[in-house]
Amino acid sequence: MADEQFPAAQTALEEYRNIEQRMAQPDVASDPNAMRKLGRRHAELAGIVGPYQRYRSMIDDLEAAREMAAEDPDFAEEAKRLETQLDDAAEALRTALIPRDPDDARDMIMEIKAGTGGEEAALFAGDLLRMYTRYAEKRGWSVTIQSENSTELGGVKDVQLAIRAKGTVAPEDGVWASLKYEGGVHRVQRIPVTESQGRIQTSAAGVIVFPEADEDDDEIEIDPKDLKIDIFMSSGPGGQSVNTTYSAVRMTHIPTGIVVSMQDEKSQIQNRAAALRVLKSRLLAMKHEQEAAEAADMRHSQVRSLDRSERIRTYNFPENRIVDHRTNYKAYNLDAVLDGDLQAVIDSDVQADEADRLARQQ
Repeated sequence: MADEQFPAAQTALEEYRNIEQRMAQPDVASDPNAMRKLGRRHAELAGIVGPYQRYRSMIDDLEAAREMAAEDPDFAEEAKRLETQLDDAAEALRTALIPRDPDDARDMIMEIKAGTGGEEAALFAGDLLRMYTRYAEKRGWSVTIQSENSTELGGVKDVQLAIRAKGTVAPEDGVWASLKYEGGVHRVQRIPVTESQGRIQTSAAGVIVFPEADEDDDEIEIDPKDLKIDIFMSSGPGGQSVNTTYSAVRMTHIPTGIVVSMQDEKSQIQNRAAALRVLKSRLLAMKHEQEAAEAADMRHSQVRSLDRSERIRTYNFPENRIVDHRTNYKAYNLDAVLDGDLQAVIDSDVQADEADRLARQQ
């Protein structure tokens, strides 16, 4: 009965068991790259297999209760209770079978750029960097600053960071699953430190996010002939030199025009490797966006420009208020949010996305 009603779940279970057998083979177990890929798929399938096994177990319990009810009336009540639970289990399984974003379990590259508002925008971009760093720490994730262009007042003109989970995680617990909704224009309303008249100013910062590609990701292949690589000297705040060697790397992908600069690693070789990984991540994101566009299923919009009209969220300091304009989420705990207490805001986006995907399945 369960197999006939949910053939996709049965297929997932078979693949799940097959992966477990492959992961137990010595040649696979000794290959970190193979184990990472299989582990990611195994965790993705677990989200279906668990509800499916609970559903099948409940069917067996219900059949047994119905058989026993002929001899003992108490089992008739048990059968009625199990029928209700079975309906709930079936609904949970249907929800689990809704296709997820295939990148949910991946790590992420995030870029934060100061927009309109001058120095105040750069200071706000720095606030966002701290907010995401603190949030990642609360989730047990690592944050690596890959490049940063800061201001003399401590603001951030632009920064690129890699946010990574530790080990293999279930898709719903992946970095991308939570932070993919952060792409867009973030607006701040407050009295800037540079404002002597005490007037509230509106500024903006842009956040761009894309899933991080694996070093051996076979979805993306880059021909070395398509790369233009420039080497230059690293620089710090205000443009001063931070070392005397030409270790910074600017990598241009000629077919797409994508440019990646990396200077925060200790050597040119390390900067090249880091830049190549970011470039692969950008190309992977571009590929998936094109596929999604063709399927008329675009992800949440990213930054098109740093125009305030494209804002996704507003941070109002005088009222200690945060508003997500996509979900109408509103709370008066901005101080806590900026300290990394961001989960409730993110949950509003996750729930809206899940409701949308469920509606499209029906």
